[in-house]
Amino acid sequence: EFIGYLPLITGAYYKLKSKKELLLAARLTLILAIICCFLGLMQYQYLSSGKCNGTRGKTGDELFRASLEAKCLVGGALLFSPDQGTIRLPGTFVAPWQWGWFLISNAAFTFAVAFSDPSPLWRIAGLFGMAIVFVNAAISGQRIALALVPTVTIILLVLTGQIANLKKFLPIGIGLGVVLGGAVVSNPAVVQERIDSFVSRWNASPPTAFISQQFEESSHAQDGIFGAGLGRATNSARAFGKTRLIETYYPKLIYEIGPIGTIAMLLLVTVITITGFKAYRSVKDKSLRSYGASYWVFVLIISYNTYYYPLDVDPVAVYYWYFAGVVFRLPAIDKQEQARIKAEEEMENSK
Repeated sequence: EFIGYLPLITGAYYKLKSKKELLLAARLTLILAIICCFLGLMQYQYLSSGKCNGTRGKTGDELFRASLEAKCLVGGALLFSPDQGTIRLPGTFVAPWQWGWFLISNAAFTFAVAFSDPSPLWRIAGLFGMAIVFVNAAISGQRIALALVPTVTIILLVLTGQIANLKKFLPIGIGLGVVLGGAVVSNPAVVQERIDSFVSRWNASPPTAFISQQFEESSHAQDGIFGAGLGRATNSARAFGKTRLIETYYPKLIYEIGPIGTIAMLLLVTVITITGFKAYRSVKDKSLRSYGASYWVFVLIISYNTYYYPLDVDPVAVYYWYFAGVVFRLPAIDKQEQARIKAEEEMENSK
């Protein structure tokens, strides 16, 4: 299940044959993110204006549970009970947590276009994409998106070295600050509510303590060294038998496939991460190298993230394996690009 999309590495590697195709893939990913985020904003507007009721008017536990009956405009089950301070929007996805991880992933992909694309117009589009992802993270009600979207952006700035590139960083940083500042000023109550919700959740159950507890429970619950079997901690497999709810990734692996399988998975993602690092660092073309750095940071973060299990579910499971293949392909594309530049220079010199 957790390596079901692994063949996408091969697909991306052999599908992308040139820099032009790589830029097309990056730009299409940006366009998709902007369209989905725009629909997410419309969904929130419909709910806020009363065009959709959400879970308002429900009673008891239904006030605090995402429901498919509350569906609004796009996506699936949602929770919208603003009087109770609970909002969980699914955006264009089936469930709210999928939307949250879509936003976290696209914090990296919109960043890549904003800082790496050779076209100024596409860099502006990338900046707009970053802004609309940030706004959706604030209004979606997904605490993990509110926390990780800015965190991923900061990690990208540091690890890609863009924070030191003042010529690019300052205009984008100022533009993003203006857009986000305007969003905060126009919706102060919403933003404050989301921050308060995040802080209260953190205080009630700190992620570090929660993850440690899950590791301990998984270690004690599984029998032998081969685990309880695939799907035994996967809620979607409950139709095939009794399942156990484990909400963090590597504890889930320990329970399902045991310590040996978990170590094997860690070795796999480590090989992917190291190989990807060597691949993008060998690239000479500045634009390709910058794109590679952004995608590699995304792969790095997801490889070792253990909070929730994005590698088990769409869309992150698709993005992870696909963009790992993209990073692996960069040296071949760069070699082709360098040969093209050299041929053009030789033709110019021969005139």
